[in-house]
Amino acid sequence: QVQLVESGGGLVQPGGSLRLSCAASGSIFSIYHMGWYRHAPGKQRELVATITSGSNTNYADSVKGRFTISRDGAKNTVYLQMNSLKPEDTAVYYCNAVAATMTPDGMDYWGKGTLVTVSS
Repeated sequence: QVQLVESGGGLVQPGGSLRLSCAASGSIFSIYHMGWYRHAPGKQRELVATITSGSNTNYADSVKGRFTISRDGAKNTVYLQMNSLKPEDTAVYYCNAVAATMTPDGMDYWGKGTLVTVSS
């Protein structure tokens, strides 16, 4: 089993910044992929950003140029630096990892989420 714990959410004014962290723990053989998703009330859950073990990144069009995803492989931790935040960024942000434990096959794991509120 892999556990994901997010931190860094909170209340910020429009134009401000936050950095989210997600630490993976457990009997991990390898982490192939980590990413962030978000879910706002009344909206469908959407991909925010992903990063592979080779540090290839992918971003939603709505956050390109404002958000940066990175990872520390030694610490099994992924970060999301969020700049120039907008009210429409308000959501619960969920950490996701594709990781291998007992076998080399990757399985999906999810954190419990951290709330980001952008409001004046």
